[in-house]
Amino acid sequence: MKFKLNPENTENFVDPQDHIRPVNPLNPSMPPSDLAQEYAPIIGKLAELCQREFPIDPDLYTKYDVKRGLRDINGKGVLAGLTNISDIVAYDETSDGKSIPCEGKLYYRGIDVEQLVNGFTQDDRFGFEEIVYLLLFGNLPSAENLMIFTDQLQDMRYLSASFVQDIIMKAPSNALMNTLSKCVISLHSYDSLADDTSIPNVLRQCMSLISLMPILAVYGYQAYNYKRNQDLIIRQPDQTISTAENILYMLRPDGKYTPLEAKLLDLALVLHAEHGGGNNSSFTVRVVSSSGTDTYSVIAAALGSLKGPKHGGANIKVCQMFDDLKKHVTDWEDEDALRAYLRTLLHKKGFDNSGLIYGMGHAVYSISDPRARAFKKRVQELAIEKNREKEFELYARVERLATEVIASERKIYKGVCANVDFYSGFAYRMLGLPEELFTPLFAIARIAGWSAHRLEELTNSSKIIRPAYKSIIDPREYTPLSERIQEFNLAE
Repeated sequence: MKFKLNPENTENFVDPQDHIRPVNPLNPSMPPSDLAQEYAPIIGKLAELCQREFPIDPDLYTKYDVKRGLRDINGKGVLAGLTNISDIVAYDETSDGKSIPCEGKLYYRGIDVEQLVNGFTQDDRFGFEEIVYLLLFGNLPSAENLMIFTDQLQDMRYLSASFVQDIIMKAPSNALMNTLSKCVISLHSYDSLADDTSIPNVLRQCMSLISLMPILAVYGYQAYNYKRNQDLIIRQPDQTISTAENILYMLRPDGKYTPLEAKLLDLALVLHAEHGGGNNSSFTVRVVSSSGTDTYSVIAAALGSLKGPKHGGANIKVCQMFDDLKKHVTDWEDEDALRAYLRTLLHKKGFDNSGLIYGMGHAVYSISDPRARAFKKRVQELAIEKNREKEFELYARVERLATEVIASERKIYKGVCANVDFYSGFAYRMLGLPEELFTPLFAIARIAGWSAHRLEELTNSSKIIRPAYKSIIDPREYTPLSERIQEFNLAE
């Protein structure tokens, strides 16, 4: 095993070998993996009580007109707030008030995201920093302001050696979203104004986190790799290059990348930076911000939301699904065989038996996802550069066939299209990015939108968000301990 450090970053940095095997804080004499087994018998019994007492009759949700998931029966979201940050359009309104599905549109601060992408790609420049500026401040920057803002973000790309040693190298994990949460919460201790919720201070904190998130993610992965007896490479970020370039520079052993690779990753960051105020993690930012808590707690909560496979982990499942497909369909051009495989997925007889074709369908978009449209062309270009055109053609073929199969097999109230996750996992694999970083890359991008939502919430509302829940249990009398009948024996 080799221990490698960037020459500029060795001062006050020690070999972290002592940090990779954490003591179990709940039972120092026992390895962490054994603790669950020790508690299993009693926890299993208590879990039975939970499973018996918690279920609610599904018919009651209809009876009381409960909007489960804050969505009505047609999938339309409950209006919980107003925003200037972004908008999603999937339907056209007719003169008689009916909604007709249309090609999906995503707007950042009122500007079509596809126009934004065309703007910086035609100029052959990176776009993420410009999009961060737009989301935070509401307008596109002038060339001079963009340069000043980008320089400021670059200046904030700094982590002390002691933070890397004491926080990142301590208890490394393959769950890098948890690593990010741990790091973000720990940054609270390093900020003398951590609990100041004034707009200037929150903006400073948000800009700092936007700059630091790529470093935290890459260093967290390198620490996890070191735990697995791989080389440890801690490379200082380059203050002169873009966010996307820095991710590849810090992650790869040789620090090298092609322009197309960096531009594709930059595009992925742009397309994941924001997606309306109603997505789970952005709403989490709103809810937690409304309590008046600090920025670090808010972003840690958002990271916990994004970690969930229903929100941020879909592209990993797409990749795994295609790995399974390749085992069952050897001729990638055999459309009948591909259709048959897709039907097994829908019938819960293939892959993970979930009944899902991952990467297909979206809560709002029906005809097309504008992010997928913008991303697909650049993914194809990288596939050509990497000599993986056949694999890209397989993805495109499955996208087309899945739409047909889903329409024929299921009764759905709206159309089905590929979402951005359908191609992003394939793109990340072509970039040589490990799966452990797929969801953290989402976070690296989405913190731009989270920051905008936090600032907007603090600026416009002084009320705490507290939705109503209706109790369906009837009042009952207290029973003294001596008179209680034991209905469940924990000792058995």
